[in-house]
Amino acid sequence: MYLVVGLGNPGEKYARNRHNIGFMAADEIVRRHSFSAYRAKFQGEISEGKIGTDKVLVLKPQTFMNESGRSVKEVTSFYKIAPEDIIVLHDELDLAPGKLRLKRGGGHAGHNGLRSIHAHVGEGYARVRLGIGHPGSKDRVTGHVLKDFAKADQDWMIPQLDAVADNLDLIFEGRDSDFMTRVAQAVNPPRSSNNKKDDD
Repeated sequence: MYLVVGLGNPGEKYARNRHNIGFMAADEIVRRHSFSAYRAKFQGEISEGKIGTDKVLVLKPQTFMNESGRSVKEVTSFYKIAPEDIIVLHDELDLAPGKLRLKRGGGHAGHNGLRSIHAHVGEGYARVRLGIGHPGSKDRVTGHVLKDFAKADQDWMIPQLDAVADNLDLIFEGRDSDFMTRVAQAVNPPRSSNNKKDDD
């Protein structure tokens, strides 16, 4: 059994914030794979289903970002899920919008949600880092992450979240680089040679 955790803040006020892209990715997985409706449990919202032959739980902690680990700990204790079978989806300031990296283990890089998960279950889990870009200076970070995505962001975000949901099984199989490649191709499909390259 795998646990997929989307990070974000609960409530309508935060629903479209950049900080909530982890929640958005979780919702897309639930939708595309026809998982059960979310139910309130373990200080979060939890849904379950299957991807291929693997049983998968999807969790959205409702504790606010900096206490996410409490909810994750409750689920992993109840279902006896090992850290290496946890995949956390979260926003990443140090990646440009539309970029994604998959990392296993290591530090939390100051991300409050990851810091909380580290404290409760250790660092052995996988994390899917979904780029939201950096505002340029440290004092603007809070305003940046708690701001809604712009309408233009849908151009990369919809294909990215679709591709994350469609290719999640590659992470279960340990095919991390294939997963990253598939998502990147969905966001930036290869141009045919007779297409004029767009100006960046």
